[in-house]
Amino acid sequence: MKKLLLSVAFGALLTACAPDVPQTADTAAAPAAEAEAPTQERSAAEEMHFRTLVLDTHLDTPAYFHDPSYTFSKKGSFDEDGTHVDLPRMNEGGLDGGFWVIFTPQGPLDEASYLAARNMAVLRQMSIREFAAKYAGDVELAFSTSDAERIAAAGKKIVFQSMENSYPLGTDISMLDTFYVGGLRMIAPVHFRNNQFADSATDVNEVFGGLSPLGEELVREANRLGLILDGSHASDGTVRDMLEISTTPLILSHSGPKAVYDHPRNVPDDLLIAIAEDGGVIQINAYGSYLEALPASPERLAALAELEAEFGSDTSAMDEATMTAYRAAYETVNTSFPAPRSTFEKFMEHLLYTLELVGPEHVGVGADWDGGGGVDGMKDIVDLPKVTAALVEAGYSEEDVANIWGGNVLRLMSEVDAARSADLSSPQVLN
Repeated sequence: MKKLLLSVAFGALLTACAPDVPQTADTAAAPAAEAEAPTQERSAAEEMHFRTLVLDTHLDTPAYFHDPSYTFSKKGSFDEDGTHVDLPRMNEGGLDGGFWVIFTPQGPLDEASYLAARNMAVLRQMSIREFAAKYAGDVELAFSTSDAERIAAAGKKIVFQSMENSYPLGTDISMLDTFYVGGLRMIAPVHFRNNQFADSATDVNEVFGGLSPLGEELVREANRLGLILDGSHASDGTVRDMLEISTTPLILSHSGPKAVYDHPRNVPDDLLIAIAEDGGVIQINAYGSYLEALPASPERLAALAELEAEFGSDTSAMDEATMTAYRAAYETVNTSFPAPRSTFEKFMEHLLYTLELVGPEHVGVGADWDGGGGVDGMKDIVDLPKVTAALVEAGYSEEDVANIWGGNVLRLMSEVDAARSADLSSPQVLN
């Protein structure tokens, strides 16, 4: 059994290094101590929230970085533009950063498709680095726990990188070195469909019964490099294989307990317990259809299918005029056929169940912001203080809250990094 319960010390440390007050877009580049105190009175739980280092382990926001209608420094609105994350809302909701995702959709398992996916993933990683350079006064790339602590103390937002779906690696595992040097620190083998590495939780056609031989090689290479291995989207068999082969604990960056809602994307208790006993961390998502059964809307599904047929599914490839037309059409669909949504209470049911099952040293939040997450009562990151208030109401201490919001994942990152054998580093600037 690997190390357990090491996050307790991180809890106190992260409470100490977190900004004292939420900053505005105008003061985000200044040290927290110099930011003006908010004028409105806050509850004790809100005070706790804003002095805690708050991280989310699955931010799909990089999908918007080449969207001409999205500006990180300007406050958006989920109701108006469908987005969840930007700098003003990070400040308002007390989100200090997290893992910004390099996502590549699944395609055919052939060399030409692997090459196209690799190029897409490299460009996505470049866009994250360009984003950090563009907003250097507000955010900073992070490659280690010590980086995160330093960046938070400076009043900036933390930008770790993760990869959702290893499909773009093709059959060349050495590509991981390139992504690691670029800043990658977490990797998930698989997404919605089986790929060359593993079986997916949501693909009905089991191929390998878990990891493929290439997937086993991927796990060993991730261990060598010091990459956190992410079992979200993986089949139960894949997660079991990852647990058996990996020399370091796992994370589920955005998952949930199957005991609360029986969905293929959720994880059974025995696996959640095994991950925790191994020293790993389970991050709970806020993706509505994974939280509970939502009523189907045939009219909405048909309208969305027509929308995709007209505009395609890759919004990042649209020019400004096409994006404007797409957003107008999408808003018409939302107005005519509103999407059924889960609730904040249901999200908390998943979170509290997992906390009770494995303890606050092994649980956190990966809501899937800008990737389908969000519920009524927590539409975007502005509402994150409500999670802290609910945790306090449930009896969790400030140390517990600090571990849940960031201490656990940083403890895991430190352990994974300490076990690596590769001699590579990640510069802020690649020459």
